[in-house]
Amino acid sequence: MTPKVLYVINGLGTGGAERSLAELLPYFRRAGISPTIACFYRRAEGVENQVIAQGFPVKFLDEHRRLPARVAALRRLIAAEQPEIIHTTIFEADLVGRLAAIGSRCKVLTSLVNTSYDRVRLNDPNVSRNKLRLVQLLDGWTARHLTDHFHAITHTVKQSAMQSLGISAERITVIERGRDPARLGENSAERHVAARHRLGLDDGCLVLLNVGRQEFQKGQRYLVEAIAQLAPTRPRLVLLIAGRQGNASAELQGLCRQKKVIDQVRFLGHRDDIPELLAAADLFVFPSLYEGLGTALIEAMALGLPIVASKIPAIAEVVEEGKNALLVQPASPVELANAIDTLLTDSNRAARFSQQSRDIFENRFTLERSASRMVELYHRIGA
Repeated sequence: MTPKVLYVINGLGTGGAERSLAELLPYFRRAGISPTIACFYRRAEGVENQVIAQGFPVKFLDEHRRLPARVAALRRLIAAEQPEIIHTTIFEADLVGRLAAIGSRCKVLTSLVNTSYDRVRLNDPNVSRNKLRLVQLLDGWTARHLTDHFHAITHTVKQSAMQSLGISAERITVIERGRDPARLGENSAERHVAARHRLGLDDGCLVLLNVGRQEFQKGQRYLVEAIAQLAPTRPRLVLLIAGRQGNASAELQGLCRQKKVIDQVRFLGHRDDIPELLAAADLFVFPSLYEGLGTALIEAMALGLPIVASKIPAIAEVVEEGKNALLVQPASPVELANAIDTLLTDSNRAARFSQQSRDIFENRFTLERSASRMVELYHRIGA
């Protein structure tokens, strides 16, 4: 028997969880899984149009703004669809999905995709300590009492959930995310040159790429400061930041003006051509302060990029320090600048890192590997 799965997610926007679901859905359909997707918000940017164009049923509950109304609307959808499994992702969807499933025969599975209660979040000026604590209490209680099983995208996320939500280890299965090699393609000298030309970059530029929304979590201010340190000796250095605007956008723009690197840092906004941006880059830089996995890292490895990133648990679990990545202390512009300079200077080392990145991707992070394990988990939970 193949289970019918109702996916509950805030929206089909630009994040890693949304992209992961969009890539997994065709595989699940081929494996006999019958999916329906429930969302609270419509998204102009992201994977929403792709999912709908592929013929997957997407139900929007966006007319229901308050929690009780959303729970009631989802309960009606559950009654109509009769899924065996409700698979929730991201806090708001987790809470609504768990509450809506009360009294039904559905099994509730939650994907844990971030270290959401990391203490570093308290340094974010947009995060309220009291509100975060309330969210944690709601998340923890509904997780322990209203959820049958959990999927964590890294062991780091599993440990975080055990500590912050009080979930026992045996209720959490770790399955890493994957990406489709066919969508990303492989890099080549020809693709590299063509991608740079489309961006108006000549062959003499040294191109760094960062992918992530402009938020405190992504640590991009420290990367801008690192560029300012490198700029006097590397005038051809260009940093591309691809990702939608967010709470840190004004600060980042101001910092670029203050540090006089406005011509060397390009904010590209949301992009649908991330594989081509990766193909254009010489180095991928990922200075996040906390992460669940960092799916942008997977895509960078698929394109064979050497990496400089923060030395935080989730990232250290994904890359191989000293083999395809240099890891530095988070929030350290000096260490970031030194690591970037090291790989830009040592082309032989960068080439070895490049090959190792592709090898890691092929061994651990292909979509098929991730999808097949998720299908196995569905069968185990739905049995």
